[in-house]
Amino acid sequence: MATLTPEQTIYYPEGDGKPMAETDIHRQVMVDTIEALKNHFRDDPRVYVAGNLLFYYEEGNPRKSVAPDVFAVFGVAKGLRRTYKLWVEQRAPAVVIEVTSASTRDEDLGEKRTLYAALGVAEYYLFDPLEEYLTPALQGYELVEEEYLPLAADAEGRLVSRALGMRLQREGERLRLVVVATGQRLLWTDELDGARHVAEEQARAEADARRAMETELAQLRAEVARLRGIPPLGDPTA
Repeated sequence: MATLTPEQTIYYPEGDGKPMAETDIHRQVMVDTIEALKNHFRDDPRVYVAGNLLFYYEEGNPRKSVAPDVFAVFGVAKGLRRTYKLWVEQRAPAVVIEVTSASTRDEDLGEKRTLYAALGVAEYYLFDPLEEYLTPALQGYELVEEEYLPLAADAEGRLVSRALGMRLQREGERLRLVVVATGQRLLWTDELDGARHVAEEQARAEADARRAMETELAQLRAEVARLRGIPPLGDPTA
């Protein structure tokens, strides 16, 4: 019988008993951002995007965990994970986004900010969709020599993520990501669904038009053959 290693005997829970988000608005921002990033990096096998997943950062100590709302890791394989263990993956997230609120402000601005800096998270963003306490509602930090320094926003309050190559900007109670190099706006979940519906409708319309054209062409060929006195294909008298 194989002997279990100390690591195999330690249980790392897959949930912390906390709700995914405080309100539907916070949940929507989280889902929008996760899915937008996943869709953008879908063809890159070495970019992992997740959110609300327990992230264990100290081997052998299941009490040392955090669940970022949104995070992106570069240099690890895609794939579904039950938890994210730093000592297994050997890479900390490059970017963490917390969809924050008045009830989580102390943790987001205090304990989590300190922890993410210690773990080497290159960029840390806070978005307060309901403007409960953050002014401006979108703020970001960049790790410089093991300390977070505030990122400067432009005149419209937008922030640029060098790690993602994207601009983060507030649109009402939602967070928009825009690719800096191309200006491409990453679509939210409902926009993706709408775009898929439009694409499906367009594909159906094109297929219908192609079938109609083929039918019309066949009819024209048959008419030309009739006028020339050529029996139609398959005519046994031909």
